[in-house]
Amino acid sequence: MKGWEFTGTNEPLRLIEKADPVATPGTVIIDVKAAGLCHSDVATLRDPGWMNILAKVPIVLGHEIAGVITEVGDGVTDFKVGDRVGVCPVGKDGLGPGNGRDGGYANKVLVPAVDLVPMPENITFAQAAAGTDAGMTSYHAMFQKGGAKAGMKVGVIGIGGLGQMAARAAVVAGCEVYAADVSPAARELAKEIGCKVVVEDVSELAEYAPELIVDYAGFGTTTAGAIDAVAVGGTVVLVGMGRLETTINTSNLILKSVQLKGSVGGTVEDIAAIYELMSQGHLDPTISYITFDEIAEGLERLERHEVTGRLVANLE
Repeated sequence: MKGWEFTGTNEPLRLIEKADPVATPGTVIIDVKAAGLCHSDVATLRDPGWMNILAKVPIVLGHEIAGVITEVGDGVTDFKVGDRVGVCPVGKDGLGPGNGRDGGYANKVLVPAVDLVPMPENITFAQAAAGTDAGMTSYHAMFQKGGAKAGMKVGVIGIGGLGQMAARAAVVAGCEVYAADVSPAARELAKEIGCKVVVEDVSELAEYAPELIVDYAGFGTTTAGAIDAVAVGGTVVLVGMGRLETTINTSNLILKSVQLKGSVGGTVEDIAAIYELMSQGHLDPTISYITFDEIAEGLERLERHEVTGRLVANLE
């Protein structure tokens, strides 16, 4: 197999070749057809604090995976060779791809069968890959942690790979969606997917007092701004990890009785819900495509904020 391996903070990814993985009981081998690129991988490359999240180093990064099963281990009965699947990046055994075990920036990957999600026939591998972490995480934060429902005023900070999916899913669910993003291209995208109001800075959301604000950027000031802008008694859900720390106005947090929640990952059920929205035509995330050989360069583009939507390496 070939893969892009992480060896240490501020070290460039290394393209390596090693023996192909072999299915063990309860696992399958997938030929990777698409792998989404995530800002958390940029953070892994640059922030030494992320070393504590990795089960091993060196490790092949990449946790947004879709592909075709080529080998099935003993005891696997729900899937077979040839099935098209996405991979839940939050492993039920606590070892997800790209942080607990070698991930999807490779042409082959070993995955526990319990972490697989069947792909509808009418969605692409790129959509399925983006629907794993970006789709699952954004959906879980919006609906499971945030409790979004029809008629609610919902704020979304960051219309990137995650935020665009959450915002669109909330629109489809009947929410009034208010979006904030510093990027003009992202603000235009927010309008296209049905957001009612689109602003540049989160502070501008205070005028509308959303009942729920989900921060998909997590750059410190965005979370602090969400607490200031959310309605009295409202909820702020933090998902993005653009920075690992922030300073908040505790007076507003307390006197406004704001609930501040963290949200990480999700479940195979969240991915299935995202796939269903895609299959029905309600969700068509903006995707930029690169090749397998461009993965390291693609992460540099993410770091420079040069990507609109989700960046996906197409291995087909």
